[in-house]
Amino acid sequence: MLTSKNNLFSRLDTTCGSLLYELQLIWDEVGVSDDERERILLEIEQECSEVFRKKVDHANRSRAQLRQAIADTEAELATICSAMGERPVHIRQSDQSSESLKAELRAILPQTEEMRKRRTERKNQFIEVLENIQNIKNEINRSDGFNLSDSAIDEADLSMKKLEELHRELQGLQKEKSERLKLVQDGLNSLYSLCVVLGFDSKKMASEIHPSLGENDGSKSISNSTIDQLGTVIRKQRELKLQRMQMLQDLAASLLELWNLMDTPTEEQHIFQKATCKLAASEDEITEPDMLSLGYINYVKAEVSRLEDLKASKMKELVLRKKAELEVICRKTRLIPDTDRVEISIDAIESGAIDAAYVLEQIELQIARVKEEALSRKEILEKVEKWKSACEEESWLEEYNRDNNRYNAGRGTHLTLKRAEKARALVNKLPAMADTLASKIIAWQNENGIKFKYDGVFLLSMLEEYKVLRQEKELERKRQRDQKKLQGQLLAGQETLYGSKSSPMKNKNSSQHAGRHAGESPSSEYPPSSS
Repeated sequence: MLTSKNNLFSRLDTTCGSLLYELQLIWDEVGVSDDERERILLEIEQECSEVFRKKVDHANRSRAQLRQAIADTEAELATICSAMGERPVHIRQSDQSSESLKAELRAILPQTEEMRKRRTERKNQFIEVLENIQNIKNEINRSDGFNLSDSAIDEADLSMKKLEELHRELQGLQKEKSERLKLVQDGLNSLYSLCVVLGFDSKKMASEIHPSLGENDGSKSISNSTIDQLGTVIRKQRELKLQRMQMLQDLAASLLELWNLMDTPTEEQHIFQKATCKLAASEDEITEPDMLSLGYINYVKAEVSRLEDLKASKMKELVLRKKAELEVICRKTRLIPDTDRVEISIDAIESGAIDAAYVLEQIELQIARVKEEALSRKEILEKVEKWKSACEEESWLEEYNRDNNRYNAGRGTHLTLKRAEKARALVNKLPAMADTLASKIIAWQNENGIKFKYDGVFLLSMLEEYKVLRQEKELERKRQRDQKKLQGQLLAGQETLYGSKSSPMKNKNSSQHAGRHAGESPSSEYPPSSS
């Protein structure tokens, strides 16, 4: 290369020398003076210097531009690598490089273009992630929209670390979006269930919150305001459901009460069974369509009003019916109803001095008290019935023992003997039955703080009287047995003393008497056991 440069300068000197020589010949032929020749040569020298200076200046500028281009390219490459978090792929060391500036620039440019391409791809990844993040944020914050611009991206940091952070943020927002969608869908399901029961249009109500909520397809609004409004609407509808549920249950209770008072046929009751079966239902158990709609509640309310009007016209009849019911219950439970007070109340109803509903309520309360007391009296009453049955058997047995012809053969005699045997076994248990019944009565009286009455009589006093009467009967039977024994001893003594002979008639009577008492114990009046 050095030889080529020397040849170039040598060729330039040769050309200039030939031209000067040709000019010298011309000047000689023309006769130009030496001063003129000096002046012209000086001009030629100046003009050549100016041309050379221009060329040198141009070369200098080109060299500076190349160096600046190399520096700018290297700086851009370093900036891209720094932004992408990578080490620089080229570092120029001019003092150690033997290549020309153009060669060096040609070597850097492909690397720079590759890094620019990679930066563009990385930037597009950032734009995609940031757009997704911003879209989800817009859905959550209910923004009107957002156009991601280049200024929204920090091009000084396009590293994978930053991209991974954005991906994690996007995943968190996607999870929050999924949770919000589930929350909205659950809310819509609750709203639908409430509207079905209350008789409202769920789609219309959802569309009033946000148009997207009333559509079957498409994305749903998950903004904070939408979720808050949806929760508010659900809360209001639930409060309305509770209010209407209480209304319906109150009406159902009134229906049952009126049906009970009016003895309404089962066929008529069946029409409103849907309402009465929910009398004690909880909120979650009421799910039937239109169950709490205003139309159905007004329908039930109209029936209650109709029965109320009918009740008012038949109040006296209802009072008399309840009075009869009270008397029946009292008879079954052996209690004495306060019928005199009821009669006075009926007279007061007819004269308008007292409200029939109040009288009916008082009778209902008395019926409830009697029913409650009947439950506690049930065991004692059952034992009283058994005791009275045993007492009746005892009375029959006494009548039976007084019958002198009870052993005469006849139709049904064996059945009578079997009954007498069973009666004797039952009568033997009477003292224990009376004692057990008395202990039960005392325990009941201690628990309830009142005396136990049976048909208006103190039952404990009845038992005491029975015990006294039984003791008197035992004493009388013992006296009779002792008297018979004494009479027998006197008769035997007389026969031994006088030795008298019996007549045929007397022997016959004695034979009958002996046959009658052949199976009896001297100290018992009860018949012998029959096998």
